[in-house]
Amino acid sequence: MAEEGAAGRERLVRLLERLSNADGLSGYEGGVREVIREELAGHVDDLYEDRLGNLVAVKRGDDFRVMIASHMDEIGFMVRHVEEKGFLRFAPIGGWFAPILPGQRVRLHGTKGPVLGVLGMKPPHVMEDEERKKPLKIDEMFIDVGAASADEARELGLGPGTPVTVDRAFCSLANGRVSGKAFDNRAGVALLVEVLRQAESPSTVLGVFTVQEEVGLKGAKTSSYALDPDCAVATDVTVPGDHPGVQLRDAPVEMGKGPVVSIADANGRGIIAHPAMLDWLREAAEAQAIPVQFEVGSGGTTDASSIHLSRGGVPSTVLSIPARYIHSPVEVIDLADLEAGIRLLVAALGTRPAVLPRRSG
Repeated sequence: MAEEGAAGRERLVRLLERLSNADGLSGYEGGVREVIREELAGHVDDLYEDRLGNLVAVKRGDDFRVMIASHMDEIGFMVRHVEEKGFLRFAPIGGWFAPILPGQRVRLHGTKGPVLGVLGMKPPHVMEDEERKKPLKIDEMFIDVGAASADEARELGLGPGTPVTVDRAFCSLANGRVSGKAFDNRAGVALLVEVLRQAESPSTVLGVFTVQEEVGLKGAKTSSYALDPDCAVATDVTVPGDHPGVQLRDAPVEMGKGPVVSIADANGRGIIAHPAMLDWLREAAEAQAIPVQFEVGSGGTTDASSIHLSRGGVPSTVLSIPARYIHSPVEVIDLADLEAGIRLLVAALGTRPAVLPRRSG
């Protein structure tokens, strides 16, 4: 059993590394989609891409349909203007905290292939005192790819609309913790890939790897409408309150203590989870002695906020992995939380939410 556990963790680490290092700006998730296709080959009954770019994996069971959604996209940037001297002005795609950006290395996905660049701004050494006191603004930053003119930048295949992602590689930390870019939500994607590999369910399981979550939950909205599931779980990450600068009273979950089930998020403006979904996951966790945390969140929302309002309503909740420093290039998770999340969903899918009615027609 110990060797099986070690082998399983090694496979999970390789999967997470592939997913984290892949590039998938909102609307340009193709690189991530291809990794998922390769990882799921032979493990599902059907695998197809819909018109918006969502990747749908189907494991067939009876007529009760369980949707599990994991968004593929990551936050990044898009070139909006090429200056005369070859510097590139850009727009943020998704939610960035401006102070972490200067000095980051980025990858520009041009028409002639990837180009590396760095995010620059006016050096503090030549700022006036009043300038140093002002908050940083993204529109004051630029990308330097080494081009000396606008023509040279264009010859590299760069111009308005070029997608840009952070250039940062996955790495291992101490105590089974790992760091990388885009764990929001490649951690959830890895979880769903492993669940689809392992789960045996009487229900039809619809694993949906969604697009454009970071810019409006768009793929979740279209895919849930098309698939019309009986219930749904979105997988994502959530902020723990276990490190300097944040307190448990503000973010009452911790890394290393298991995945997190959302009772409500965004103070109820996002989703208020269906009680049957909470009972379903709680009972599965108790039956298998899987550590799990429950959260009433005040922060952001997930794909579940869109899914649960689809058509006549879809009973839903969220299963999250605690992740430090989200929306940065150095997000951190504990592999034990990810493994427990996989075990929890695999166990839950062996049953179905007890009080939910079957679909009619």
